[in-house]
Amino acid sequence: MPAETAAVPVRRLTVLYDAECALCAFVRDWLTRQPHLVELEPVPAGSAEARRRFPGLDHAATLDEITVVGDAGQVYRGAAAWIVVLWALREHRPLAHRLSTLSGAKLAKGAVLAAAKWRGARWGGQAYRRADGWTYHPSAGWTYTAPGCADGSCRTG
Repeated sequence: MPAETAAVPVRRLTVLYDAECALCAFVRDWLTRQPHLVELEPVPAGSAEARRRFPGLDHAATLDEITVVGDAGQVYRGAAAWIVVLWALREHRPLAHRLSTLSGAKLAKGAVLAAAKWRGARWGGQAYRRADGWTYHPSAGWTYTAPGCADGSCRTG
């Protein structure tokens, strides 16, 4: 983190996530439901919006590794990004403090590596289903099925 941003309070964090990754979408949904101490705004990594907001970032790298950008220009990647996101959540700030220690950082790095391995495996094409009717298929992207229509009984055509 640059010295000029070290003393600046963080009021908002932008979480750049891989919108094509089912695990990343699941974590994004989970994050948005958590009580925050610092506002978190998810933005798809590599998107036009991400490029407009952060023209100086390596956007290809943001698709490979979680990247979080603070409102004063702070950039966190990998394990540090996960720790700062947990720090922003009311119920998980104590965990973030534990993970920011030398031994905790090793655990955080291990979790990031496990998530990267999961993403690489893509769970054999398994879909991620949300309760609101949206489903993510790694091969086809997002689809919507109205509640009660999963068996095809609601088809109109």
